Amino acid sequence: MKTSVPFAPLAAFYFCYFAFFGLFSPFWGLYLESLSFSPWQISLLMSLSTLARIAAPGLWGWLADHMRRRRPIVIGTSIVSAAAFAMVGLSPVFWWMFAFLALSHFFWAAALPLVEASSAHLTRASPGRYSRIRLWGSIGFVVTSVAGGYLFDWLSIAIMPWVVTATLVLIVFAALAVPDVVPERAAEASLPIMATLRQPVVLALFGCCFLMAYAHGPYYVFYSIALKNAGYARDSIGWLWAIGVMAEVAAFWFMPRLMRSASAERLMLVSLLAAVVRFALLALALQTAALAVLAQLLHGLTFGVHHAAAVALLHRYFAPAHQARAQGFYIIAGFGLGGSSGGLISGLLWPMGGALAVFGMSTLAALGGVILALLFLRSPKQAAAV
Repeated sequence: MKTSVPFAPLAAFYFCYFAFFGLFSPFWGLYLESLSFSPWQISLLMSLSTLARIAAPGLWGWLADHMRRRRPIVIGTSIVSAAAFAMVGLSPVFWWMFAFLALSHFFWAAALPLVEASSAHLTRASPGRYSRIRLWGSIGFVVTSVAGGYLFDWLSIAIMPWVVTATLVLIVFAALAVPDVVPERAAEASLPIMATLRQPVVLALFGCCFLMAYAHGPYYVFYSIALKNAGYARDSIGWLWAIGVMAEVAAFWFMPRLMRSASAERLMLVSLLAAVVRFALLALALQTAALAVLAQLLHGLTFGVHHAAAVALLHRYFAPAHQARAQGFYIIAGFGLGGSSGGLISGLLWPMGGALAVFGMSTLAALGGVILALLFLRSPKQAAAV
C-alpha cells in the first residue's frame, strides 16, 4: 500500500525557511558593511548562523529522539527565534547585535534537521521524492533574493532587520502545519549510535560534508561584498544568488532520475569535483560576468546534488531510531563546524587577499573532499567488487 506524503505542509515549511536565507545570505553582509563593521566583525556576525549549528542540532535532535516528538520542538524554537531576531534591529551596537543574533540562530537551527528527518522518513520508499519537496526551499530562496535586491535599492538596506524578522514569522506559521512524525521503534535492537558514528565510511561522509561546507563558508560571508567590489549592482547581486539557487532547484527536480542512474556515493564525488571548479572560478574570474554565471550554475551540484546525496547516505547508514540525531550530526559537521570555520578564517584572509585568498582556500578544501570521497566512499556494488 502506497503511503501518502503530506507534500504541501513540508513544501511550505521549506519555502518559508529558505526565504529567510534568500534575504540573509545575499544582503546581511552588505547591511553589516553599511554599519561600518570591520571584516572580522562581519565574518563573526555572519558565522553565528553556522556556529549555532554546532551546538543546537545535537541537543534538539537528542530531545526529539528521546521524546519521539518533533513538531512541538519545531514550533517552539521557531517562535523564540523570530522574537529574538526582532530585537536585532533595535540597536546597531555590535555586542547587542551579537547577543540577539546568537540567541535567534540557536533556536532557528533546531527546526531544519528535525523537518529533514521527517521528510526523509516519509519519502523513504522513494528517496528521490525528498528532492521534489526540498526544492520548494530553493524556490523560496530565489523569490526573496531577487525581490530583496530590488526592495533594498528602492527603499534602503536599513530596513533589512525588519524584513528578515517577517520571514521568521512566516516560518512559525508554516511550522504549525508540519506533520508530527513519530519514529518507528525497530523490532530488533539497532546498533548504538556511537558504533555507527565510528564506522570509517560514516566518518568519511561527515568529513566530505565538513570540507564542502568549509568551502562554502567564505561564499556565504563575502560573496556579495566581492561582487560589490567587482562593480555589480545590488539587483545584479540578487540575480546571481538567484541563478545559483535556480540551478539548485533543477538539481533537486532531477534527483529522482539521477539516483536511479548513479549511486549516492558517486553523486557526492561529482558534487565535490564541481566545487573545485566553482570556487576556482570565484577566485580567479569573478569580474567576468559569463564566468560568474557559470560558477553560480555549478551551485546546483555543489549544494543541491551534494545535500540530496548526503541525506540519502545518512538515511542508509543510520537506524530509524537515530535519524533525527543523524541529521543533527550532519548539520553540526557540515554547516556548523565546516561553515563556521570557513567563514571565520575567511574574515582573517579577506584583508590580505580579498576574493583570491578566500575562494582559493575554498578550492583547496573542496579538493580535500574529492580525495576523501575517492578513498572511502564506495557504493554497495563497488564495495562488493573489492
